[in-house]
Amino acid sequence: MATPHIQAEVGQIAKLVLMPGDPLRAKYIAENFMTDVTLFNTVRNMYGYTGKYHGRDISVMGSGMGMPSIGIYTYELFRFFEVDKIVRIGSAGAYSPNLRLFDLLLVTEAWSESSFARVQNKELRHLLKSSPELNKELTEAAKKLGIPLYPGRIHSTDVFYREGSAIHESMFAKHRCLAAEMESFALFHTANVCHKQAACLLTISDSLVTKEETTSEERQNAFTNMMRVALELA
Repeated sequence: MATPHIQAEVGQIAKLVLMPGDPLRAKYIAENFMTDVTLFNTVRNMYGYTGKYHGRDISVMGSGMGMPSIGIYTYELFRFFEVDKIVRIGSAGAYSPNLRLFDLLLVTEAWSESSFARVQNKELRHLLKSSPELNKELTEAAKKLGIPLYPGRIHSTDVFYREGSAIHESMFAKHRCLAAEMESFALFHTANVCHKQAACLLTISDSLVTKEETTSEERQNAFTNMMRVALELA
């Protein structure tokens, strides 16, 4: 069944979906890592593809930026297209002085001040966990590929441009958040609501501590390791 945001039919989307924020990154993954690829969605240019990785079915689809966007797509994938697992693959800004550019962070928990979960179903928790089973699979995949993973808690925020003073020091000290991004809290909440599994891998693309930033070319190369680890789940 097609939804207002996804034009596919049941069976056209794999049980495992990788979700970068950028739909063009989904296109890149499909064209460079997958075989027997079919484009299942172009609504709002939020590209979605199903294909095979090493002979096994897998789908990749953009989520857009922010919790409202990923909340819509993940809810529809879980509820209406029989998807069982979603792994977000995105970028993050480091709060921890121990994280360097290009480090790969495995999100174990997402802390947020967002009202997303409370409005969606009156969930009052500000800290939500990812799926331990998926985290174990991702850890094993990274070890197999020889790619270091740094597990930890992140700050999932609604606001990219925040007025006033920087908050990275307080977030790191008070809430033990290693980095910031904008989608994982909604993903984990939606997985809980739908009784499905969700995980998140993040590449450190900039640091709020050192003020270092990666270039667009460097981000493309760095994200490749993240893609390879996530694709192994197929």
